Amino acid sequence: MELWRLSATDLAARIRTGDVSAREVAVDALDRLAAVNGAINAVVEHRPEEVLREAEAVDAARQRGETLGPLAGVTVTTKVNADQDGYATTNGLRLQKDLVAKADSPVVANLKRAGAVILGRTNTPAFSLRWFTTNQLHGATKNPRDPSLTPGGSSGGAGAAVAAGIGAFAHGTDIAGSVRYPAYACGVHGLRPSFGRIPAWNASSPERGIGPQLMAVSGPLARSIGDIRLTLAAMAAPDPRDPWWVPAPLEGPARPRRAALCLRPGGLAIVPEVEAALRDAAARLDAAGWQVEEIADTPPIREANDIQLILWLGDGYAAVRALAEREGDPEAIGLLEAFRATAEALTPDAIPQALVRRATLARQWSVFLAEHPVLLVPVSAELPFPDGLDRTPEGIARAFEANLLQVGLAPLGVPALTVTTGLVGHTPVGVQIVAARFREDLCLAAGEAIEAGGVPPMPVDPVGPGRD
Repeated sequence: MELWRLSATDLAARIRTGDVSAREVAVDALDRLAAVNGAINAVVEHRPEEVLREAEAVDAARQRGETLGPLAGVTVTTKVNADQDGYATTNGLRLQKDLVAKADSPVVANLKRAGAVILGRTNTPAFSLRWFTTNQLHGATKNPRDPSLTPGGSSGGAGAAVAAGIGAFAHGTDIAGSVRYPAYACGVHGLRPSFGRIPAWNASSPERGIGPQLMAVSGPLARSIGDIRLTLAAMAAPDPRDPWWVPAPLEGPARPRRAALCLRPGGLAIVPEVEAALRDAAARLDAAGWQVEEIADTPPIREANDIQLILWLGDGYAAVRALAEREGDPEAIGLLEAFRATAEALTPDAIPQALVRRATLARQWSVFLAEHPVLLVPVSAELPFPDGLDRTPEGIARAFEANLLQVGLAPLGVPALTVTTGLVGHTPVGVQIVAARFREDLCLAAGEAIEAGGVPPMPVDPVGPGRD
């Protein structure tokens, strides 16, 4: 049996009953990593001896009759921008290749407490800045479905790993689509949870600015919505080191199965394939008993996008730009240069004004989502980008316009789920589901109904260059 093909849910159940051992699962996962990672460079550091030792500890606990955690023996990858004890938190930087964490970040600690076996560390662009995944330290990650396409970013390694069967699920982070876009590009599912749902903090690094504190979250990428549900629960366990964490229930009060379909939020110009995917997803919801209403627009999303950029650019831009110059990463420098004029034009009170306006927009969206329990919108206006699209100013502008919903939802604090729904030729396509803050359960319920209508084959064997 190829255990690496199984879901996290299935693996956890089999390990609990003794159908398979955690060590068998780990060996199989390591074999899969060895077989395919060379083609995609998704995992940039792993230590097989540690993987086997963690798995054997799970087996020993089972033999002693101990209660196993919900993810006991399940293999997961973690992103190199999250502290993991004994590993460098590189964030894709040569400058941080020796920044070895002395303690696990809360999300990594939660995964370990749930019994997960950490298979390896996944790649990210320098500074976790882009929707593409290359850097000067670890190299480029390739999309296993088509190497001419971006694997997404910044959790590009995570998305590529899950799609290729390296680990049952993956940890990612998202400040402007960095979970949702790799899931979209690689043809898997990915959840950006509500702000405050999953605890976060890196002891290895200085305290983050207020913008990242309020917008950056960790979330799971997986091959099934059931696995997103399982892994979210494990990741969301409390940790006192994160003062923003909220003890909100994972299941909220029952709501009508009602969804709003918005094809062009903020006037976004979508390609026909994206519209077809959205209408197909709406039809799947309708067939599952959901009431779907098409609406012309959402509350302000372009202004929310602008607030995200102000909180990012106005809170440490100069310091990040100086670090990028020291790092010498051309793509990071190019992206930062594209926004230099905007950053330098910000007034001293830009951040407090943005925070005040953020509350107004969040209120408007909260009222809207009280009326429309689920919102169905594009992940991106386009199909996944050609790899390296953002190496020109024109490409950067195109990417930011297409991914309006990736950026604009972040400062609102709401959960957003990418559901992969099919392929256009070899290219993945999917949709995005949004719900009120701390109503991930509604996103997942709608996601399961859409998933039931069909998804791309996964996991997949990586495809080499030259595909037609």
